[in-house]
Amino acid sequence: MTDPTSPQPVARTADVPSHAGSAALPHARSEPDPAEHPPVRPDAGGGGGGAGTVGSGSGSIDRLRFVGVATRRIARGSDADEIILGLCRATVPTFADAILVYLLNPLPVGDEQPQNPWVFVLRRTDRIPDELAFRDVSGGLAADGGGGTGSAAVLPLLSGALARVELRGNGPLAEVLRGVRPVFTDTQVSQQALSELTGAETLPEERHAILAPLRGQRRVIGAAVFLRRPDNDAFEKDDLQVAQQLSTHSALGVDKAILHGREASIADELQRTMLPDDLPQPTGVRLASRYLPAGKTARVGGDWYDAIPLPGSRVALVVGDVMGHSTTSAAIMGQLRTTVQTLAGLDLPPQEVLHHLDEQAQRLGDDRMATCLYAVYDPVAHRITAANAGHPPSVLLHRDGTTEVVNLEPNAPIGVGGVDFQTVELPAPPGSTLVLYTDGLVESRTRDVWTGVEDLREKLTETCSLTRPDHSAPLEPLCDAILDIVGPGDRDDDIALLAARFEGIAPGNEASLELEPRPESVRHARRLVRDSLAGWDLTELEDAVELLVSEVVTNAVRYAERPVSVRLLRTDVLRCEVGDDVPQLPRLRQAGPADEGGRGLYLVQRLARKWGATRLSTGKLVWFEMTLPGRS
Repeated sequence: MTDPTSPQPVARTADVPSHAGSAALPHARSEPDPAEHPPVRPDAGGGGGGAGTVGSGSGSIDRLRFVGVATRRIARGSDADEIILGLCRATVPTFADAILVYLLNPLPVGDEQPQNPWVFVLRRTDRIPDELAFRDVSGGLAADGGGGTGSAAVLPLLSGALARVELRGNGPLAEVLRGVRPVFTDTQVSQQALSELTGAETLPEERHAILAPLRGQRRVIGAAVFLRRPDNDAFEKDDLQVAQQLSTHSALGVDKAILHGREASIADELQRTMLPDDLPQPTGVRLASRYLPAGKTARVGGDWYDAIPLPGSRVALVVGDVMGHSTTSAAIMGQLRTTVQTLAGLDLPPQEVLHHLDEQAQRLGDDRMATCLYAVYDPVAHRITAANAGHPPSVLLHRDGTTEVVNLEPNAPIGVGGVDFQTVELPAPPGSTLVLYTDGLVESRTRDVWTGVEDLREKLTETCSLTRPDHSAPLEPLCDAILDIVGPGDRDDDIALLAARFEGIAPGNEASLELEPRPESVRHARRLVRDSLAGWDLTELEDAVELLVSEVVTNAVRYAERPVSVRLLRTDVLRCEVGDDVPQLPRLRQAGPADEGGRGLYLVQRLARKWGATRLSTGKLVWFEMTLPGRS
């Protein structure tokens, strides 16, 4: 089955399959469900209870006025179903007493070729209500019980129309569809085409039906049948132009809606793949997140969130929103998120992260702007350092249920250029929760940002009141409750939500020391290990940890020019960190039998549960973790 992909300029034929020997599939008749296809009440009167103002002797001005109103109604649809509904509601009863609309299934997107064989599916039917049609539609008889020719030939098509039609490439329906223009069903070919489409044996006569191809941008995507009752005026020649305008606007609208739907689906999938699958669970903080796409009528945005572990058991909390709603916005979001992760890995202060992110956004294009809030939580110091680039303020929920808006200098968005971002340091008491979000949570067409922020604070306090005193609200249910402030009609934008419950690390679980870069400093590091592990009742680890700290510190003081830092942290594991001012990262290598050195990292790898090295703006940090006794 072939599918010419471009219209024929001379014959004006549409792209429909044309071949011999194709057999149609058996058709199963399906009566449309009245709930699925409700009758449409007339909004324009007409003689005899049928189609009235257009095509019943009305002039060309009335037709033009009707086409203008009808096409505007069709254009209001945002998807294929709404567009077809608009066509039906605009047509019945002003132009026709009934309508049937068939579309290809599945509908091709863009340059995609339709699947063979071509199958048309009845998407919608509408008709004049029975009390206006003066007829028993299900039985097809006139009100007086008459059964004259044509009485049962129009509206009964609605109850007997085929629900699924396989197009025969050499059949009369394909011939009519290739002709592009609407036709009366008063010729043998057009009647056979209507019969093939609907499965009806008794057909309307004397121009009481129009069969109109629905031609999209590249090919025919369906067909519409406009019907009038036998006792109503027949369609006139000018009505073919009306039918063509209606069918063309509808087909192009469906084409565009399907394409935009695919683009939105791709953008949504792109955005979801760029968001973290699972959040890390660093020591001293618990994290939860939510992502809620905009309502189906909106296009996907560039909202994102992230949590990035940093040296010293710290964690960077990030939330951002790329301006715009498109696949491009989602792609830009992915690039900016990757940039933030890279900058965070350098352990730069928040204002420097935003500064470099701003430069990257400018390199991506003049109009690549985004808002971003970047905060770093230190569980040992119980502090937050944060900087803001035009983003809505975060809210801090305290253990007792009180809330406060974290007021940071908002600054300009990322991508503006030349902005002097400022970092603010704030306390983060144990048990408190920081809520970061994008503007879709607090702003909509019916609510400004600050009203939304107050709604958020009230919801947080309300949720916290349901828990026992001095107990924080469970984090996951808290996130669900937060989303409740967004009403069904307020989903104008995507929502990204990141909640961080600060638990902290008690000061007694941390020990640190600064050493001069001299060989004799190594013994001070060993003493720190012995004293700390004895105080923590972890003497079982003393020999192994002392050996590994000696190896790492020895390497650090050999090349460092500034003091070397050593820190031990006891949480669910024992973490040891050694920092120096040398940016080169150590490499694991196999020492030869005669080599005097080169075995330090080999020992670390063999004895430690996990180890790594991070390059910082001030040098590097080498760390390793040991499993606590009694824990696997």
